[in-house]
Amino acid sequence: MKSLSIFGTSSDAGKTTIVMALCRIFAARGFSVAPFKAQNVSNNSAVGDDGCEISRAQFFQAEAAGIPTSYHLNPVLLKSHGKGSVQIVLNGKVYKTNDVDSYYRELDTLKSHVKAAFQHLLAKYNFVIAEGAGSPVELNLLHKDLSNTFIAQEFNTKTLLVADIERGGVFAAIYGTLALLEKQLRDNFIGVIINKFRGDLRFFEEGRKIIETRFNIPVFGVVPYQPLNINMEDSYSLQNYQQQLGEEKLSIAVIAYPAISNYDDIDPLMADTEIRVEIIQNYQPLSNFDMVLLPGSKTTIQDLQWMKSNGLFQEIATYQGRIFGICGGYQMLFSHLQDIKNVENNAPITENGFNLIKETIRFYPEKKLKRDIYHAFGYRVKGYEIHTGQAQKYPLFYETHRVAGTHLHGIFDNDAFRTAWFKKIQHNYQGYSYSAYREKTLQTFINHIETHVDCDAILSALF
Repeated sequence: MKSLSIFGTSSDAGKTTIVMALCRIFAARGFSVAPFKAQNVSNNSAVGDDGCEISRAQFFQAEAAGIPTSYHLNPVLLKSHGKGSVQIVLNGKVYKTNDVDSYYRELDTLKSHVKAAFQHLLAKYNFVIAEGAGSPVELNLLHKDLSNTFIAQEFNTKTLLVADIERGGVFAAIYGTLALLEKQLRDNFIGVIINKFRGDLRFFEEGRKIIETRFNIPVFGVVPYQPLNINMEDSYSLQNYQQQLGEEKLSIAVIAYPAISNYDDIDPLMADTEIRVEIIQNYQPLSNFDMVLLPGSKTTIQDLQWMKSNGLFQEIATYQGRIFGICGGYQMLFSHLQDIKNVENNAPITENGFNLIKETIRFYPEKKLKRDIYHAFGYRVKGYEIHTGQAQKYPLFYETHRVAGTHLHGIFDNDAFRTAWFKKIQHNYQGYSYSAYREKTLQTFINHIETHVDCDAILSALF
């Protein structure tokens, strides 16, 4: 049985969610299937079951497939480090921080690890669904590719194209992509999924016939646009999220600094019909909000400096409502942040924080990675840690009447804690089951894909 590579006509064509849905659909049909992305570029990461750091997208896909999470699903993760540099997470651990040119000089080394990870999955599962990155025919970058043609050619996978019709020019995008693929990839090409269609599907019947007859490309499905408002992969998705509010009980300002990370920490708040969430990207008064949330940051001190430069720091410093920080946002609440080993910065630096927690955060080269059930805020909570900044007195969490924070990602996924915390702010807040909402939302989306995509035909093409 062949593995499958999912290419896209562009970035944000919907590859991540298509891979996730196919993993769940094929697993439900009795196959053991693993998602894979050789290289992901994202500040949104998670700690796998093996204690290693991987992209949140591959973690999410593995959850849908019902398999353990490990670095093998995403052997190379690149995290923006500011000023043209990237942190390379290799096999789930920090490898080094490089500028882009130096990174590309590492490709031969990285390829050997990518191959080993893919081979590990092939030995454990019936097949692998490998997500590509951007377009597979960026001709000037093919010699630098890890996620698209390298995997498809190295492992002779079948290939499927996801075409984003929302962008326009879908016929040219499909035809051009196929025309530019190398012969091995064209020979293994099985068809296309038209994604993000808006309107009456009957109006695209002629378009489907054109693709199938003139281009000789099977169309496995035309998928009407349906957002999946959980596990947002990037800050763009976060900004475009449309809330569905009921009776508003609370309002929360989420500070979206340039290096905001782990956006999925906000998912339970965005989905809550009692809470209005506003994403704050520039200075504005915050006094009308019930709470300010400082989320995670990949470059904590630089994002702290960003707030100082635009007035948000002073606004938050004088704010009298509730403040909650997560990971990097938690560290900002401390008196000082000290990076003398250049862990997150290009030179040794000590920066003043909000001084709401009387202790100094110190950054160490060894990143703390842990997934567990913790005792925090008086509750047993599930969560995970990904941070280089460390506190001695308050290593995990801190809470007073007005100020609280934690190094735990996923803290608001815990219903009992989340409900109790918001009841402290507004006594008539009711709360809801996020896990139930999440599974219902996920399964509804998967059912949507299964309704509009010929999954049997895709599966048959792999034999």
